[in-house]
Amino acid sequence: MRVKAKNVTTGQIVQKNFRATEKVTQAIVEKKQAQFLYEEPGKYVFMDTEDYTHIYVDETIVGDKENFFVEGKELTLIMHESNVLDVELDPQVTLEVTQAAPGVKGNTVSGATKKVQLETGLKVDVPLFIETGERLVIDTRSGEYVSRAD
Repeated sequence: MRVKAKNVTTGQIVQKNFRATEKVTQAIVEKKQAQFLYEEPGKYVFMDTEDYTHIYVDETIVGDKENFFVEGKELTLIMHESNVLDVELDPQVTLEVTQAAPGVKGNTVSGATKKVQLETGLKVDVPLFIETGERLVIDTRSGEYVSRAD
């Protein structure tokens, strides 16, 4: 049997040939709820919500997902043994606008947008009526504005 397998720790995909009598051990991958605490140089610190231990995640694993981390927010960590493989985000997150240029009255072309900065440092295009201090719903898959938060 010819199989394509992915190494859960390195992400490398390899092709292997197996005989019918050979046995393969299965990698146990689990999801763990953790609360984001803070960022250190090169690492992000999470707290396990079950036993309150700290979990350190390397910035290479996090990637661009850091733009959606808010202190105190619970996220899901994908783990193999004690190694974090990935951070799973909710499809949408609510973030506050920290900087927004004022919308110029009369400069409203249909669908006009402006750039605003959110509390995590992420910059997104939003409609002209959005102001500093408002809370917005952002799609974590595309990084785009969805709506105002209730």
